[in-house]
Amino acid sequence: MSRKDSAGTPATVVLTRAGVPFTTHAYDHDPSARSFGLEAAEVLGLPPDQVFKTLLVDTGQELAVGIVPVNCTLDLKAIAHALGVKKAEMADPRAAQRSSGYVVGGISPIGQKRPLRTVLDETAVLHDRVYVSGGRRGFDIGLSPTDLLAITQAVLADVAR
Repeated sequence: MSRKDSAGTPATVVLTRAGVPFTTHAYDHDPSARSFGLEAAEVLGLPPDQVFKTLLVDTGQELAVGIVPVNCTLDLKAIAHALGVKKAEMADPRAAQRSSGYVVGGISPIGQKRPLRTVLDETAVLHDRVYVSGGRRGFDIGLSPTDLLAITQAVLADVAR
């Protein structure tokens, strides 16, 4: 295991402490990549619908997390409905970084500085294992969607388009 693989992030620390089984997948991130998530799927040789991106939204009252496949977009009306609010818009990247403690392109849904309400797209349960950012660019973790739901206390909803 390389140093890059073995270095802990808040996400891996949380999973380890909780006893959740997970795998780590480090790769050399290309700074010119247009989509962090699609880059991860391609480099790791995974189907894009099995790799999920973490997006923060602002409801006007709070920030929340949406987790959708990297080949999809987050449906803002659907996530607002799932959260029980009138509307949601994409959070300002600086606010997302401050709240999560991670950099954009490396925001993990696990181990954020402040726990936020989280919605996981319902397609996650179609897979035995899903992949999300491990807490930095070029580092993903694989885990069961059931464990992802439990560790993030997420709700499952149709929020991807």
